[in-house]
Amino acid sequence: MDLSIIIVNYNVQFFLENCLNSVFQALQNMDAEVIVVDNNSVDGSLKMLEEKFPQVKLIANKDNLGFSKANNQAIKEAKGEIVLLLNPDTVVEENTFEVCLEIFKNNPKVGGLGLKMLDGKGNFLPESKRGLPTPSVAFHKIFGLSALFPKSRIFNKYHLGYLSKDEDHEIEILSGAFMMIRKKVLDEIGLLDELFFMYGEDIDLSYRITQSGYINWYTSKTSIIHYKGESTKKSSINYVFVFYKAMAIFAKKHFSQKNARLFSLLIHLAIYFRAGLALATRFIKHFVLPVFDFIILISAIYWFKDYYEGNVKFTEGGAYPSEVETYGIPIISLFYLFSLFINGGYSIPTKFSSIVKGVFSGSLLLLISYSLLDENYRFSRAIILFSILWSLFTIPLYRYLFHLIGFRKIKQNKAQRIAIVGKKDEINRIKRFLNDTLIDPEVTITINATNEDDGDEYTAKLNQLLDIVEIYQINEIIFCSKDLSAKSIIQIMGKIVDEKVNFKIAPPESLYIIGSNSIESSGDYYIIGSNAIVKPVNQRNKRLLDFSFAILLLLLSPILLIFNSNIINYYSNLIHVLGGKLSLVGFNSIFQLEDPQLKIKKGILTPLDLHDKNTFDEHNVERLNFQYARDYKVNLDIEIILKNLSSLSRKVNIQNPE
Repeated sequence: MDLSIIIVNYNVQFFLENCLNSVFQALQNMDAEVIVVDNNSVDGSLKMLEEKFPQVKLIANKDNLGFSKANNQAIKEAKGEIVLLLNPDTVVEENTFEVCLEIFKNNPKVGGLGLKMLDGKGNFLPESKRGLPTPSVAFHKIFGLSALFPKSRIFNKYHLGYLSKDEDHEIEILSGAFMMIRKKVLDEIGLLDELFFMYGEDIDLSYRITQSGYINWYTSKTSIIHYKGESTKKSSINYVFVFYKAMAIFAKKHFSQKNARLFSLLIHLAIYFRAGLALATRFIKHFVLPVFDFIILISAIYWFKDYYEGNVKFTEGGAYPSEVETYGIPIISLFYLFSLFINGGYSIPTKFSSIVKGVFSGSLLLLISYSLLDENYRFSRAIILFSILWSLFTIPLYRYLFHLIGFRKIKQNKAQRIAIVGKKDEINRIKRFLNDTLIDPEVTITINATNEDDGDEYTAKLNQLLDIVEIYQINEIIFCSKDLSAKSIIQIMGKIVDEKVNFKIAPPESLYIIGSNSIESSGDYYIIGSNAIVKPVNQRNKRLLDFSFAILLLLLSPILLIFNSNIINYYSNLIHVLGGKLSLVGFNSIFQLEDPQLKIKKGILTPLDLHDKNTFDEHNVERLNFQYARDYKVNLDIEIILKNLSSLSRKVNIQNPE
């Protein structure tokens, strides 16, 4: 057998399906096998594999064993002369495997092979070719010198920036996203080191290949899309510790004692430097703006209070009670912060409408609260009026100024202008799909996947796509992979250099479209019915509803326990809701687990509790879940809760099954 392709999957069903579609398209007439190792996914991956890819050799683990152990499981069973370790969030060209195998055939010194990788925006990923992270190379990378001098032979050896991405080269380190290796080399040097759980194993294995007398090769003759590029999650503190710990393991294993100590020192410096940077970045992103809002509000209200007190209200002596300054004014400011938070005024990026809605809601909340106060506690209508006018004018104004200077960008709701590239049947399917989601494009252009006339009506042909993008100001292109080769898709993405254009791929017969809207993000996707529930404002409102209702239901427990048979389950469920482990309402899932794709905690109750359960089969249950997600409103959760108060003691298993 020529080739064994090994894919390790963990809760990325949609990416895995898209990847396998491209893999099997590229494997036609080849003697090859595909082995998928699933690390205990709970997102429906196993069911999808069974239904759509029965030819795959599946290894279903009961735990998440990590990248190294899972790959080793498959390597031990692999029959191919060449082994490919492939990430599930990739798309390969139709000729990728042929091109790579030809290189191995023509050059027996090649032990490992990597290739040109593009992210979901069509940008070259620098980790396609890397150098060995020696102490000096690591120092330049850790402290940003490689980014300052990207073409330097001295400062950017980590990404080999001085080597052209469009030429073939001998390199030192391969990327774990696409790592093709001779099986006999693995037999000589051993498998992946299982000390590495997630990061570093590709560096270790690449280094051992070169130490055994073989070379690692980078080819630009074929490309893949890799949705989760190196920029993803790199600002997280957890990534910093896991990645640099892996580097320390590598240094201890392969460097001399002196170099290992030096490298270890650099690693610890890097951990503190990057962790501090991550904390500072997170603080700036999430806390500086609320603090700034609070200071702007409270300072102005204090100033007005002093001015009004001395020049208008108490000109002949006297003053407001001290409680006004101590409690009243801070509470007014907090009203606005709370309202802005609930309405998405601190989301990243922020919608301008959310800011306006936040200050208007805060003003309304302030007026209502003030009017409900006892006469003895109403300290000043003038201060209330000033607070409202000040917040309505200043907060939207300086937020817009922040946007102009680039401090905190406001999300601009540009109407989607979509071009769908495919044949008539697939184009019509995608149009229906978009209608079923919350997407309402301003313009939808249809592009024939070929340059030939097939009797159907299209806006343009494929060779006119670049002109269509410019003329119609297209900001999203959806490729129908049934009608267009992966090679053509990747080539088109490379030609369109406009960062405003997003690319997505629609696999055949699937209820999702995969793509990436940012070079700083991993892949994302539309799922029919999924878009409302994942909106940050709905996530916040759902969590706020869970928390407040859980407290209310605990307070009402003496009454509600009359209708609930299991006291222990009742209290246990509500405590888990307060702790964020459960939601009061979640999907009715056949896996009986939280849904990691749509960020929904497992619920005590489900949308099915509004219906006769006996009339719903598995297919209808899933459609009900989609409808719940698509049309999600807080009122729907409240309706489900109020109509099922007697089911709050339902037994809910929040632990993953072994």
